[in-house]
Amino acid sequence: MELKIHTRNVDMNARLQEHVERKVNRLDRYLPNIHEVRVDLAIERRKQGADQCIAQLTVRNTRGVILRSEDKKQSDVYAALDMALDKMYRQIERYKGKNKRRSGRFAETEAAFATVEAAPIPAEEEEEEEEKLIIVRRKQVSLIPMSEEEAIDQMELLGHNFFIFYNAETAKVGVLYRRDDGNYGVLEPEVA
Repeated sequence: MELKIHTRNVDMNARLQEHVERKVNRLDRYLPNIHEVRVDLAIERRKQGADQCIAQLTVRNTRGVILRSEDKKQSDVYAALDMALDKMYRQIERYKGKNKRRSGRFAETEAAFATVEAAPIPAEEEEEEEEKLIIVRRKQVSLIPMSEEEAIDQMELLGHNFFIFYNAETAKVGVLYRRDDGNYGVLEPEVA
């Protein structure tokens, strides 16, 4: 298992690193074949009130399954990490439950998943009394063939409102999105 720790405004001392490694190494007991775990720790400085600690975990296993959890409500980095890990354990249990339910309907019990993160809302800049939107993040996405049902499961696991996937049944790229009525829609782009 490869562990990547990224920090922003956090002093990464030996005690914190040991705490992260000890806690994250336990994930292997609950989800086998973990390929990579990314831990993002940050402290947001606030003008009013206490600083806010953010801990985000992203787990990828060898089959491409991606699970993510985050906590932003703690004032201590250690507590934020522990809360994010608790959420990750619940994500793993939910994922395992879906696989057990799916195994009765599909021949394969687990398929590879791809993910895309929603880019943050672009920052607004005023130049000469005119608002100009800029792209603040660009991300490459690996598309792995999957069915629409698997794409829905992956989108739900990630907690996103949209998901880009390669539809194995139609051999086309699709964008799955959640509609206002709670159902799902799929966009299938065509070159005009």
